[in-house]
Amino acid sequence: MPVSSIFDYLHSFNTLSAVPSSPDGVPPYLLAFFAAMAGGAINTVAGGGTLLTFPVLIFGLGLDPIAASATNSMALWPAALTGALGFKRSAADVNAFLIPFAAISVLGAVVGAVLLFFTPLEQFKAIVPWLILMAVALFLLQERLQSRLGPPLSAEAALEPCKAPTAAALLFQFCVAVYGGYFGAGIGILMLAVLGFMRVGDIYRMSYIKNVCALIINFAAAITLAWRGLIVWPVALVMVLGACLGGYAGADVAKKIGAKNLRQAISVIGLLLAGYMIFKQVAA
Repeated sequence: MPVSSIFDYLHSFNTLSAVPSSPDGVPPYLLAFFAAMAGGAINTVAGGGTLLTFPVLIFGLGLDPIAASATNSMALWPAALTGALGFKRSAADVNAFLIPFAAISVLGAVVGAVLLFFTPLEQFKAIVPWLILMAVALFLLQERLQSRLGPPLSAEAALEPCKAPTAAALLFQFCVAVYGGYFGAGIGILMLAVLGFMRVGDIYRMSYIKNVCALIINFAAAITLAWRGLIVWPVALVMVLGACLGGYAGADVAKKIGAKNLRQAISVIGLLLAGYMIFKQVAA
């Protein structure tokens, strides 16, 4: 797509007319900003922030699911950057694991974004709730499955240098990245699950690796989707500001709230969202 076409695309959007008024008279920009702030904060800790921002884009701002997914990818990637910076002090000796994980994430995200572009809108609407349920189910089972792999890591073991990921872990991460480029809700949940299974360290080290890879997945997908003209730019740019603020603050808030409490809250949100979307499909 020529650069001039991109600028024409950006210029063509008038947010006040393109995005309908949100419920209770809340300005659409303000609703998008605060949803992104909360989503960015959640993403830095346990993942799953998209389970909050995605329904706001659909039900609050009236975007179709494909535009909402594409816009959400562009909006939330900076939050992963600020979130990673917030956890950087808690992570050390992770390059042996992170570099191959990041490389495979780029490839998978581009594949997922291309698949999204070629998916018919009605088919995507039918798939979305089941993708959400899949992410929530794995998230709910994470601790139980992890407990079967052996006792919790000791404080010393949690600080040991990361080993290179196995081929199975890279294959799983590729699938997560494809899913992230395609939809994105719950990629943080999925990555924390595989990182927990790999026993790479405590929740803060896992959160750092997860945020770096989420940054890469969302950025690669966003660039691909922007090239195809699927992003609603005015909404995305407002959400970037909110997500960055929430992402950086979330690292500190996480230690006060606790990852377990956040996991429970995110799971409830995901189940309610999926249930509502399935109900609408059945009732239609």
